[in-house]
Amino acid sequence: MTAIKTRVAIAYDFDGTLAPGNMQEHQFLPEIRMKKDVFWGKVSELAKANEADEILVYMNLMIEEARHAHARATRSDFYDRGKTIELFLGLDSWFDRINEYARQQDLIAEHYIISSGNKELIEGTSIANKFKKIYASTFWFDENDVAKWPALAVNYTNKTQFLFRINKGALDVHDKKGVNAYVPEEERPIPFDNIIFIGDGETDIPCFRLVKDKGGLSVAVYKPRTNSAKRMADSLKVEGRVHCSFPANYSEGEKVEKIVKAKIDEIAVRSNLLRLSK
Repeated sequence: MTAIKTRVAIAYDFDGTLAPGNMQEHQFLPEIRMKKDVFWGKVSELAKANEADEILVYMNLMIEEARHAHARATRSDFYDRGKTIELFLGLDSWFDRINEYARQQDLIAEHYIISSGNKELIEGTSIANKFKKIYASTFWFDENDVAKWPALAVNYTNKTQFLFRINKGALDVHDKKGVNAYVPEEERPIPFDNIIFIGDGETDIPCFRLVKDKGGLSVAVYKPRTNSAKRMADSLKVEGRVHCSFPANYSEGEKVEKIVKAKIDEIAVRSNLLRLSK
């Protein structure tokens, strides 16, 4: 009987982690002729005035502002906008390199997105097919495929739900029973100490802490040569929320690759020890 290979899960935030800025700022906001500070300012004001979730507010505001600007808001329109999103250096080959490195260690690497951004925009990017699952805020589309209302809002606290889904193998967002079921740690498909989480800021703190406290690897990244982003990432390290903070450069030989490969090495050694001890 062929032994089941150990799996490694690498979960990523998106905005500020895989791409600079917020994804709506790459094409959507310019298309509706709205400055980013104005848009996010309105989101903050509306959320505060109505004691509302900012994710739900920004998604609803996108729909309203698109309608006012006579901008198209179908699923395919968001997909096309996603094609324009600029990605950080090295991501064009990152996933294949990491997958191959894991394979050489007799492991299987799986990649996941856990983002408060728009799933429809992420699905338009050149790397969308590299992920086993994309967990992100999703629109509900009407019979004409036009965005009507938020269907799923992923905020900073419920992001951890998706780490448990990965951990337990209950990947379907509708599977409430699976994600809440009691499963002994040793029977979970991907234990937390086989999970790597890469993010960039405050909204990732619950995921950073969960993964770090349970033996996985938490990595804070920041836009290269950006002092404010570096200070944020470095503060997460100082406060013990992450293991390390590095520039968001996924090129071969850079620090992000080195730390991820080191964790893969650790997982491989631990897996071999467990196998030999049986």
